[in-house]
Amino acid sequence: MTLGIGLYAPCLILVSLLGMTPGAAFPIMMGSCAFLMPIGGVRFMKEGSYSLPAALVMSVAGLPAVLVAAYLVVSMNMDKLRWVVLFVVIYTAIMMLRSAMRERTQLVRA
Repeated sequence: MTLGIGLYAPCLILVSLLGMTPGAAFPIMMGSCAFLMPIGGVRFMKEGSYSLPAALVMSVAGLPAVLVAAYLVVSMNMDKLRWVVLFVVIYTAIMMLRSAMRERTQLVRA
């Protein structure tokens, strides 16, 4: 979460693999993030490695966004949601692997 990857997709996959109802993933993700982010953000605040204007905008915009997301997730067809999440996870994995390979080739060249 503190790196900006997100938790909903991995949480939905884990909840589904455990045989739980997929609708439980959103409240589990929100609860875990509510406890994680204040503690995880302390290091960023101490080091000053964040943009205060961006953090303020995201905090203010995040409140209504969570309400909208909660409504959409509850009303969305779970099969479609699983496919969207699967696509996002695969896309993110590919992008992270590409980035890691680029860094590795740059380190080898240096």
